[in-house]
Amino acid sequence: MTSNRLNDSNEFVVLRNVTKSFGSFRALNSISFGIKEGEIFGYIGPNGAGKTTTMKILVGLISDFQGEVSIGGYQVPKRKDEIHKLLGYLPQTVAFQEWRTVNHALKTFGKLSGLSDAEVEGRIPEILDLLGLADVRHKKISQLSGGMTQKVGLAQALLHEPKLLVLDEPLGGLDPLSRHQFKDIVLKLGQKGTTILFSSHILSDVQDVADRIGIINRGKIKQVGTLNELKSRLSSKKTIEVLLSYASDKWQEFGAIKNVTAVEQPSPGRVLVKLETNADEDQVVNDIVQSIVKLGIRVRGITLLEPSLDEIYLNYVQEAEN
Repeated sequence: MTSNRLNDSNEFVVLRNVTKSFGSFRALNSISFGIKEGEIFGYIGPNGAGKTTTMKILVGLISDFQGEVSIGGYQVPKRKDEIHKLLGYLPQTVAFQEWRTVNHALKTFGKLSGLSDAEVEGRIPEILDLLGLADVRHKKISQLSGGMTQKVGLAQALLHEPKLLVLDEPLGGLDPLSRHQFKDIVLKLGQKGTTILFSSHILSDVQDVADRIGIINRGKIKQVGTLNELKSRLSSKKTIEVLLSYASDKWQEFGAIKNVTAVEQPSPGRVLVKLETNADEDQVVNDIVQSIVKLGIRVRGITLLEPSLDEIYLNYVQEAEN
């Protein structure tokens, strides 16, 4: 018997050499990556980089593309019925008929997701309670704020307990408290085994919840990995921070240390020592300590700085533009 599944690995979502063009514009250029079962995958890139196109392919809104895509082993878009049961989707712009109440809207979406009347009735209060929406169950959509409407969109995506949750800029329009609550919900869903793909232009939010991160720019995947893996690949940005106890010009002597390329003082008492790409950081730190002792400088701390997600992101985006 021939299997209908594309992959037998622990990757729940697989994209292989996926290309999509709109006329002469190539939105995706042979992208390939996978998302493991139960993993929270953050997808970042500039506007127009290809994030939303990727998601629309996954959820079946775009079916004319080149390459192979599978969810739970089922090929997209050939196995729509099986995939529909596995999938929950929150688009970037949530569109509800505003005359409906929250309860009415969720009932409709629940039935479209294949739930029975009894299942819908049981799930609606559970989901609304989870998202802090119990008080608006019988309010009309037109009476809700943008943030509340976004939460109702998440509620409809979660009604049928999907195995894969696809969230396109889900934090847009949410206030800081709602963003915190949303991230907490995403983390709890991931802990329960839900596979989650979400995009966001707020990099700190991605850093807070993602197990792995994919960076896309101009339709090409630039990097995929954990935050620590992405940091380690950006080896050319090695910097040691030295905090002085008092103002002194003796820090300039650090420039004579082997494998140090530059020494800067961006603010009084804060010195940044830039290293060669292949420098042994531990050896340079040791040499700085010896220099400190020799020069009689008093310091408050020495730290090897790692690039932030913002720096990693800008590095790969600017690299593609040069």
